[in-house]
Formats: sequence, structure tokens, C-alpha cells
Amino acid sequence: MEWVGSIGSVLYAVGALVCGLAALWVARFGASERPDRWAGVAALALTANWCFAAASFPPDRLVVSLTAVARNLAWIFVLFRLFANDGRDESLRLVRPAAIALALVETFQIALLMLARRYAGWPDASLMVFETAAILRVLIAVGSLVLIHNLYVGAALSSRRLLRWNAAAMAGMWAFALNFHTLAYLTGGAPPELVAVQGLAAAIIAVPFAIGYNSNAAGLEFRPSRTLAFRSLSLLVIGAYFAVMLVLANSLDLLEGDVRALTQVGLLIAAGALALIWLPSDRMRGWMRVTAIKHLFKHRYDYRSEWMRFTNTIGRTGFDETSLQERTVKALADITDSPSGLLLVPDDDGSLVLGASWCWPNADIPHRAMPVELATILEREGLIIDFDEARKGVEHHGELEFLPEWLREEQRAWAAVPLLHFDRLVGVIVLARPAITRDLDWEDFDLLGIVGRQLASYLAEQSGQVALSEASRFDEFNRRMAFVMHDIKNLSSQMSLLMRNAELHADKPEFRKDMLVTLRNSADKLNLLLARLGRYGTAGNQSVEPLDLAQVARKLVDQFGGSHPIGIARSEQTVVVAHAEGLEQALAHLVQNAIDASFDETPVTIEVFSDGITGQIHVIDQGKGMSPAFLRNGLFKPFVSSKDGGFGIGAYEARETIRAMQGRLDVESREGLGTRFSVSLPLRSAQAIYQGSGTPTQETV
Repeated sequence: MEWVGSIGSVLYAVGALVCGLAALWVARFGASERPDRWAGVAALALTANWCFAAASFPPDRLVVSLTAVARNLAWIFVLFRLFANDGRDESLRLVRPAAIALALVETFQIALLMLARRYAGWPDASLMVFETAAILRVLIAVGSLVLIHNLYVGAALSSRRLLRWNAAAMAGMWAFALNFHTLAYLTGGAPPELVAVQGLAAAIIAVPFAIGYNSNAAGLEFRPSRTLAFRSLSLLVIGAYFAVMLVLANSLDLLEGDVRALTQVGLLIAAGALALIWLPSDRMRGWMRVTAIKHLFKHRYDYRSEWMRFTNTIGRTGFDETSLQERTVKALADITDSPSGLLLVPDDDGSLVLGASWCWPNADIPHRAMPVELATILEREGLIIDFDEARKGVEHHGELEFLPEWLREEQRAWAAVPLLHFDRLVGVIVLARPAITRDLDWEDFDLLGIVGRQLASYLAEQSGQVALSEASRFDEFNRRMAFVMHDIKNLSSQMSLLMRNAELHADKPEFRKDMLVTLRNSADKLNLLLARLGRYGTAGNQSVEPLDLAQVARKLVDQFGGSHPIGIARSEQTVVVAHAEGLEQALAHLVQNAIDASFDETPVTIEVFSDGITGQIHVIDQGKGMSPAFLRNGLFKPFVSSKDGGFGIGAYEARETIRAMQGRLDVESREGLGTRFSVSLPLRSAQAIYQGSGTPTQETV
């Protein structure tokens, strides 16, 4: 069985190397907030020391046994310190007696070792000492497994995610020890094969245990990847290298005894460490990586399952489901395991604004989330932005100059995927960083680009359906208005005739008086309604004139001040070119909306000023505010209203009326904070300069 001992020495050397490197890695890169971090480093280091001793000396040497005792004591202390990760310091008081008992039992092994050396010539005494030691080691393994079970089952969900790698590694270690010492007790001696593979078992256990100290270990799952394939291939090469070095070490005949054994193992471990650090050149590592990717893995993604999940997410319907925009973000985020995402959609001026968000809490996103210049680059190049590269200064098409500051500072932002439909930008999805941090590669870019185009087609199709629906409803609205106008004209004519007839029959003064009052009021109301209905769709033919916005603001205060507190925070003489009646009607609608959204005693504020080119009038409330989704998809959409019984055309009419005067209506809102409506109209002086004249002229717009 000499070959078993040789293989055992190699495996112990591998165990020493892996455990030593694992200890160094945890000490250098392990999560600093873990209270058991340095206990884990000590346990890995003592395990490496035990493997080194077992590789250098026969298993029955005292130094091997003593290093094994030190290793077990260290692992018991690690198990005790793991209970502090759940934040339940009180549990340490309950676990401490059990941990102390296990440590005392393990310490008793030293006394058994002394007895074994003293009675080495007495077979019966030696067997009794061996069996006692095996039984005690079985008890220690059972007690440790019970503590691990209680640790994991009693931990909170967040702590389970943190402890699962460490707990799994230690459970494997103690389960192996339980089987090893049980077989040793039953057979009266340690099986040589199991003795030989103890070093390999230590190496296998050290890897997941070290992974558990990664700061992202709570989100880790075991999924073989290209990196793992490359590392596995590297280990195979290094294993072959170990075999060569073992032959060289065994050929050293100049040294004898313990010095020879130490030299052989030391040479083996030193050469292995040198091979890991220095021998593979950049070219060799690159060749091995490409070979592993080509031959060991076909794709990163399971495209069949990804497509089925994607289709199921997009195709969900029901009253309790999210909107298509939110499902679009989720469908793309699921592919890359991103926990959240944002959908940015084009605004009227080409810049991108927030259209929808999915599981992105505490999002402080400006109104114009992405400038038109960056949107143009994404549309033209189909560029997928890797924000980690962007933060390092890596640029592809000149996009860094226009990258918004909030995206640079938002560490959750990981990638931005443009949604292109027939080379037209429909939107951009910003994906959050996945729990398992990794770099984007060519397969990510290819898949995200294709899925982005597919999502763009869904969004474009929905926009087309919404436009057709609106056109159909507008057509129905116009036809109904035509009937209403026809009926009102007839009713107005009939009432006017009735009024004239009543004037002819003046023999009943009381009847005549009541009839005249009633008919006159009805006729006036109907004619006024008819005039207002007749103005729909004709705003472009209304004449404009110079208006002072400060006077318009004072009229609004007089009109609404009796029913709700309204104040003017800023008032400058600002003369614009606009249609008086249309502007007053549009502003009255905005003020009424602000009053409806505000609480009873919360004032509505009006500001009037000039920026040198346009006159500005702002209507500000501190009411309920509006969600980004409603701002994008509902506020200026006809027939969509947040009010009970609302027709949903007021805001649309106000914006179209202001646009007809060459103006602009913008809105900013935050839920729970309030809303600001901003109306911009051309100044009379700017209009005159634009027309090439010193005085404004009366025109139609």
C-alpha cells in the first residue's frame, strides 16, 4: 500500500496549499463586518498546517495528531462565532456551554495521545486508547452537526443567506469526520484510503467556506460558468504539474529521515505556489480561457428557458397585473438577474424622461433623465452602456460627455439598453446591478440588444393601438358634438321664437314676467355654450394680442380667491403675445386643478416673471402630486382622468390652446410634495425682434 501513502502525501500537499490560499484570501478580501472572519482565517491556517504535517510525516506521528487537535479546536471556535452573525448576542450565552464542552472533549485527545505513547508496547491498552479517541471524535462530530443545524434553522432569512456557504462547508467537514471515525472504531483502525483523501477533503471544504466570506455571498448561487471552467482546467494543469514535482521530490536521495520529508513537501508546495502565481503567461492564460469557453460551455444562457420566461412575463394580463411598461423592465431584468430597473421614454423635445420603474426604491431621478444628445447616440449606434466601464472613463462613441451625473453617481446602475424599433428609439431600460457582480461580455450585449428590439416592438405596437383608440374616440366625440351643436341650435331657435311670441301676448303680466326671465336666461346660457363648443378645434385661427401676465395672474386671484387661498409669490410686468380668452381659460383650468389637488388650507401659489425670451407663469400647489407613470401616460391623454366623473380633456385642451399661441406647457410633480405647471409664451419684444420689426403686429397663430 505504498502507493496509497504517496497519493496521500500529494493530496495532503494540495490541501495545505488550498487551505493556505483560502486563509490568505479571507484575510485580504473577506467581509470586514463579519465577527467570525479572523476565526475562520485561523481555522483555515491551522488546517493548512495540519495538512502540511500529514504530508511530511506518517499519520501516527505526534506532530500530526497535535496539529489535528489544534485544527478541530479552531473549527469549534468558528462554529461558536458563527452564532453572532444573526445579531442574536443572547444566543451566544446559550451556545457557549455546548462549545466549551466540545472543546474540552477535543482537548482530552492530548491526554489520550500521551497514554498511547506510554503504552505503545501493550496492544490491548493501545486498542482501548484508540477506540476511546474514535468515540470521542464521533461525539464531537455529532455535537457540531447539531449546533450547525440549530444555527441554520434558527437564523433569520437574511442570516441564512449569509451563513449558508459556511454552514454547508462545515456540515460537510463534520459529516466526513463522523463517517471516518465511525469506520475507524468499527474496524479497529483508520482505513488507509480514507486517511489518504483527508487532505483532498480539506481542500474541497476550504473553497466554499472561503466563498462564504465574500461580501456578496448572500446573493451567491452555485452556477458553473466560464470562469469556473477556466479555473477547473487550470487546476487540471496544476495537478499534472504537482505529479511532476512529486517525482522530482521523491528523487532526492541525498537527504534522509525527517529532513528529507520536510524538504520534499516544502519543494512541492513552493513549486505549486510559484506555478499558480508566475508560470502561466498572459498569452497562455488567454489561450486556456478561450479553450475552456469554446469546448466546455456552449452558451452562458439557456435560451429556451429565457425565451419562455420572457414571453410569460410580457404576456401576463389581469386586473392585478402591472402595466406593459413595468413588465417590459422586469422581462429584461430577469435575463441578467437584475433586481430592479427603470424605463426612460422620449419626451416631446427628444430627451428621455422616466416612463416606468420596477422594484427601484428611493429613485431620485430628474425630470429630464437623459439628454437628447445621448439619446441620439444610443439611437444611431444601438449602444448598450456599461456603467462600470463608463465610470472608468472607457468611451465608444463619444457618449461620456453627455452621460447624466445622476447615472454616474447611482451605484445601482449597471447597464443601459436602448429599445430600437425600425432604428427609432422607443425607450431606454436602465438595469440595476445583479446580486452576483460580474462584467458584461459579448453574449450579454448580443442577447440584450435582440431582446431590446423585441421589447421595442411591443411598446411601439401598444403606442399605435393607443393612438388608434384615441383617434377613434376623437371621431366619436366629434360626431357627438356635431349632433349636440345641431340640437342646441334648434333649441336656441325655438326658445328665441317662444320668447318673441310671449312678448306678443302681454295680457298676463305675471306669466310674461316669469317666462321672459326664464327664456332669457336659458337663451343666454345656450348661446354661450354654443359659442364655447364652436371654438373647439379653431384655436389656430384666433387672433393674438399683447397681454400682461401680471394682470392675468391678478384676475385669477380675484376669480378663485374667494373659494381657496391663492397668493402671488412673484409678479413682474411681463408682456407676451397671446389670445386673451384662450389663455385665461387654460390658466383657469390649471388653477382649478391645483385647488382640487390641494388641501383646504394649503395655498396655491402663482409666479410671473421673464427669462429674457419668454414670459413665464407658474401655478404651484403643495397637494397630492402625480406619479411619473400618470404624468407620462395619463395627464395629457384625452379621456383619461384621475377625478371621479372627469372627462379627461381639460389638461389636453389647455396644452393645445397654449401650443396654438406658440407657447409651451410643462409639468413637474412629486407624489406627496405637489405639482408645478409652467406656461411659457413668447415675449412681445422677442416676437418683434423675431419678425424683424420694432412693433408687434396682430396675427393669427
